[in-house]
Amino acid sequence: MKITKAVITAASPGQRSIPLQTVVAPDGVTKPVLAILADEVAASGIEELCVITVPGDERRYAEAMGPHACRLHFIAQPEPRGYGDAYYCARDFAAGSPILHLVGDHLYVSSTGRSCAKALVSLAEAEGCSVSAVQATREGLLPSFGAVGGRRVTGVPGVYKVDSVLEKPTPTEAEQKILIPGLRAGHYLCFFGMHVLTPAVMDILGRQLATAADPRLVTLSGALNEVVRHEQYLAIENWQRRYDIGSRYGLMFAQLALSLRGGDRDEILFQLLELVADRDLARSFQHQDVGSGINVE
Repeated sequence: MKITKAVITAASPGQRSIPLQTVVAPDGVTKPVLAILADEVAASGIEELCVITVPGDERRYAEAMGPHACRLHFIAQPEPRGYGDAYYCARDFAAGSPILHLVGDHLYVSSTGRSCAKALVSLAEAEGCSVSAVQATREGLLPSFGAVGGRRVTGVPGVYKVDSVLEKPTPTEAEQKILIPGLRAGHYLCFFGMHVLTPAVMDILGRQLATAADPRLVTLSGALNEVVRHEQYLAIENWQRRYDIGSRYGLMFAQLALSLRGGDRDEILFQLLELVADRDLARSFQHQDVGSGINVE
C-alpha cells in the first residue's frame, strides 16, 4: 500500500482561525500552524494535500501555506455537519486511495527529529492497513479524545492490534471496554490526532451518514469501531507530544515545545528561569511585608 495523499480537517466554524495562528518554528521562522502541519505532511513523503474548510476560508488558508500552496486542494464543508462528515467531504479527492489524516487544531512536536507522520505512514505502508497514532493519556482527559482498546503486537514495541474504539468515553466505559494490558493504571490509549485510513473507512462513513438521523453524531471513531470487524486495524504509540491548540493555554504550550526544539533553547530556558525566579522573589517580599507590618506602596 502506497500513501500519496493527505487530508487536514479544519472545518469547525468555532475553530476556523486556529490553523492561521502563528508560532515560531524550531528553525526560528514564524509560520502559521497550517504551514507547520503541511511541513509535517511533506516530511512523510506525501505528494498531494487537501484541506477541508469552512466555505470562504480557502484564500486565507492558501496564503498561510506558503510554498506548499502549489500542491494544495481545498474542499468546503457546506454546513457544520460534524467531524465524520468533514472527512467524508474528501471522498472525491481520496478516489479510493488510503489517506494520511491530520486535524487542523493540533500541533505535533517530535523529540527525536523524526516526523510523527513519517513513522505512522511507514507502518501503514508495511502492514497495508489503517493505523492510528495514539498516546497514553490519563483518564481525566478522556472527554477530549477518542480511545482504543486492544492488545500489544508481540515483538513490535509500541504497536497494538485494535479491537474496539470509543469516542470520548467516560472513565467507567473505558475501564469496562478499552483496557490495555500492561498500560499504567488510570491511563488509556487516546488518539493523537493523526491517522492513516484505508478506503474502507470512507465507505463506512458514507453508509453511516446516509442513514443517520443527525449527521453530527457520525464520528470517525464510530467508523473505525466498525473497521475492526472487517479488516486489520493497528495503533502505534507515539512517544512524541500532541498539543491541542484550541484548548486553554494550548497554543502557549505548543510554542514552548517548539522553541525548546530549536536553536534558541538556551535563551528560552533562561527566560523561563527568570520568570520563575521573579515570581518566587515577589512571593518572598510579600510574606516579609505581611510579617513585619510594613506597608509597601
